[in-house]
Amino acid sequence: MFFSQAGARPRMWEASPSEYKKWVEVFKACDEENKGCLSRENFKVAVVMLFGYKPSKIEADAVMSSVDPNTSGILLKEFLDIVRKKKEAQLYRNEIRHIFTAFDRHYRGYLTLEDFKKAFKQVAPKLSERIILEVFSRLRIFSKCLPCHVDSEV
Repeated sequence: MFFSQAGARPRMWEASPSEYKKWVEVFKACDEENKGCLSRENFKVAVVMLFGYKPSKIEADAVMSSVDPNTSGILLKEFLDIVRKKKEAQLYRNEIRHIFTAFDRHYRGYLTLEDFKKAFKQVAPKLSERIILEVFSRLRIFSKCLPCHVDSEV
């Protein structure tokens, strides 16, 4: 994603006690054999319960490859760390979407140069037009990486 490449990172986020409790309860509910760890399939069920989607094979492979090979699955501590990171990423994507929507004044799903200039006039009024044009031009290069495309006015 462009923002990650540019150095922007999701802020560290801490779950509320009730959310943390929910995660532990989901872990326990999915640990059907009470082994203290989740199998690959049980992990997928837990993700569905918490995030509402079934993880892809690639996502499940990535998670399982990071698990300690001396255990027979994902331990509670690992599971909580995975869920926290997924929640951070989810909040970060929502924040980006919210900011983009604020810039997309006409709800077209893309930004024109005029939208871009107006947005920067509000958030950084002393920024030179040359820099705004340069940023807009660079965004056009990365537009395939962004959730919505940037209109090519420049």
